[in-house]
Amino acid sequence: MSQNLPPVWSKIARHDLLPDTTHDERARFNFLANLNKHLAAVVSPGNKPAYELRVRPDFIKRKGRDFETREEVREAMKSDPHYQAWSALRRSAMEMRQQAGRSLVLRQAHELAERAAALNDGKATLELHPEMPLPPYITIMDNHLMPGSYHGELFEGDVSNAANYDAGLFVTTAGMLGRLNDGGGKAIAAYVRETYPDFKPRRILDIGCGLGHNVLPIAQAFPEAEVIAIDTGAPMLRYGHARAVALGVKNVHFIQMNCESTPFEAGSFDWVQSTMFLHETAGKAIFRIMEEVHRLLRPGGLTLHIEQPQYTPDMDLYEQFIRDWDAYYNNEPFWSKMHDIDPCDLMVHAGFRAEDFMQVGVKAVNDLANPGEKPKDEPEDHGRSPKWNVFGAWKK
Repeated sequence: MSQNLPPVWSKIARHDLLPDTTHDERARFNFLANLNKHLAAVVSPGNKPAYELRVRPDFIKRKGRDFETREEVREAMKSDPHYQAWSALRRSAMEMRQQAGRSLVLRQAHELAERAAALNDGKATLELHPEMPLPPYITIMDNHLMPGSYHGELFEGDVSNAANYDAGLFVTTAGMLGRLNDGGGKAIAAYVRETYPDFKPRRILDIGCGLGHNVLPIAQAFPEAEVIAIDTGAPMLRYGHARAVALGVKNVHFIQMNCESTPFEAGSFDWVQSTMFLHETAGKAIFRIMEEVHRLLRPGGLTLHIEQPQYTPDMDLYEQFIRDWDAYYNNEPFWSKMHDIDPCDLMVHAGFRAEDFMQVGVKAVNDLANPGEKPKDEPEDHGRSPKWNVFGAWKK
């Protein structure tokens, strides 16, 4: 029987900032990518029959009623042995992935910082503001179990956390985001160009850009546009800017900035974009961010936000529960609140019109597939799927 295995780590695209790896480090990454694929494709599907055949009937028998909330499902499933095994393995896989990436970058941290500094030196397209206070929801935890999260620095000029993220994202996603882990950015750029061929943005803002995986394809798709990418994490921006220089993308300006309140003039952007960012912000901050997005967009401008699917009233409670795993076990505490928000209500609250709201689905562009090969129907890895929900609006 043929196996749908992830590509090997050495297939990802090399650039001047990517950490150097030994044979054993690559082998460890490949093992973890295969473990994640196995958990998603083989082990995770067993949670549904465990729910349907054991957990749910037992709950109904004991309570005299069916489940009413995903929280009830979670409490009941916590006692099921299959779910316990899958959850423990998934958590362990993420911890091992972070440990593997951390050991890889720490042994070359100063060399990576020197490479980044050489590429960034004298470039006006990188602005860091170390005096800027970081939002509390950024500093209270290590997102994705990554020590130091997006902002931690071991020494001046450090980029090790960003290098860890860049090298290891392939492992977490089992290669489903392509050679540069930029499948989301490629997907949204292609969607906009195909759906709105007359849309010619002159100025684009990417908020919560991280190290810029997804903003670079947008900048490449619209080379005449001025693209500004903002984030609060200085190491991410140092690395991301140097990575863009190394890849030859010259129309992106990286700035350390809190997107809840920016100094940009009202109506100064044609397109404001985010990719898998909103779920990492606190509940009240999401509303402030969307209000700022509305302020920054010109009339006729577009905003789009890529996320995993929202929890809607018609979404099965089991699916809500399984998608909520990251909120409890992967240091994503704002995940649940964000996915409970009705995106149309969020945008209307910010000032957009309900009739201008849009919601579509996109799938990551994966250039690791063999030429001419039909795209594989990847298993649903709830919370990490390359199939996204995109919501947004045109500003009238």
